[in-house]
Amino acid sequence: MLIAIVEIPSGSKRSQEEAIEAGKKSAPMYLGMTGLIRKYYLNGDDGGGGVYLWESREAADAWYNDDWWPMMEKRFGVRPTLTYYDNHVVVDNAAGELRVDGQPVALAEDAAE
Repeated sequence: MLIAIVEIPSGSKRSQEEAIEAGKKSAPMYLGMTGLIRKYYLNGDDGGGGVYLWESREAADAWYNDDWWPMMEKRFGVRPTLTYYDNHVVVDNAAGELRVDGQPVALAEDAAE
């Protein structure tokens, strides 16, 4: 799996209401998107963005293509940053499991360090 972090600098934080409305407005674009597992919307002191969990680098590259950059600049008035991270290990406390490369694995009894 691959994590992509998109940061959109704006110099200020949106109100909670503005952030929610913006997320609800753009969410339909991401629902059912091929290769996208999950998207988290970010709202911080210096701007916003998103954390995206993709099935593969190829799926992410299909979205973050040459057309994506001008679309984002037009939409937000600034060029975002995009950083990719490989994601091999996930601790999922909601599900109570550890996953390696997407598959649940047993924890060793003495692994908590």
